[in-house]
Amino acid sequence: MTFLRRALADYLALRRAMGYRLARPEKLLGQFLTYLEERGETRLRTDTALAWATLPAGKAPSWWWRSRLTVVRRFATFLHTIDPATEIPSADLLRARTPRATPYLYTDEEIEALLAATSRLRTAHRAATYRTLLGLLVVTGMRISEAIALDRRDFDAAQGLVTIRQGKFGKSRALPLHPTAASAVQQYLRRPDRPAARHAAALFVSTAGTRLRYCSVQRTFSALVQRAGLTPRSTVCRPRLHDIRHRFAVCTLLDAYRHDHDPEARLALLATYLGHIDPKSTYWYLSAAPELMQLAADRLERHPGAQP
Repeated sequence: MTFLRRALADYLALRRAMGYRLARPEKLLGQFLTYLEERGETRLRTDTALAWATLPAGKAPSWWWRSRLTVVRRFATFLHTIDPATEIPSADLLRARTPRATPYLYTDEEIEALLAATSRLRTAHRAATYRTLLGLLVVTGMRISEAIALDRRDFDAAQGLVTIRQGKFGKSRALPLHPTAASAVQQYLRRPDRPAARHAAALFVSTAGTRLRYCSVQRTFSALVQRAGLTPRSTVCRPRLHDIRHRFAVCTLLDAYRHDHDPEARLALLATYLGHIDPKSTYWYLSAAPELMQLAADRLERHPGAQP
């Protein structure tokens, strides 16, 4: 095994110990090392990394090139600690040209409109499925991928808990539900029109009795957005399903500020609740809320020296 191959094995083991899965990076980095070996290179150089990342020339979208180079950059940063001759590709290379989407922070009225729009779906069971699914996203902030992966065993009606098993980064967590939310899920599971499930374990099932698919949920959500009369606020701020998660995070911190609780302690709990392993991810969810920024400023005025 070459030095680079051993270093890659150590890099993957280290990051997986931190909770990352890295299936795709492992595949890409393996291909990159093969590319280096075919060229007879034994060290990572920026020029070579850039040449590999932009393959096939002129045929791949720029975001794909940037993604490949980012994978190499992270490995190079690790490799530099054991081989200072390693070159780390600059973050300015293949810089994204489009801004990151601005979170669409739904108002209470817009959430109510989305839930009301589910009543216009084709069957009573389909309407109940999406009403319960959206409601659960609103009150837990879980990822849509986590919600549709839930099994019936993951819902504990007696304890009022829903368990996310093997979420992002392979982490599991238990989320407490308000009694009204637990009751809504329980009623959904007891519906007499629930189809005979082909995958009986699934909590949310389609009219065909199958587990909901991500692409189908996204299409249905787009239709609900139109029926609810929601429109983009700008070219980079459009109603997205994932933004329900943003709303949950913002509402949680707003509640802390409004009741003069410790926002720093609440933020730490929120990061765990959302399944984040890096607090920076949680900060991003909160960065686009003017009301939250104003409350933070007000807190600093009332309590000089306090954390905002």
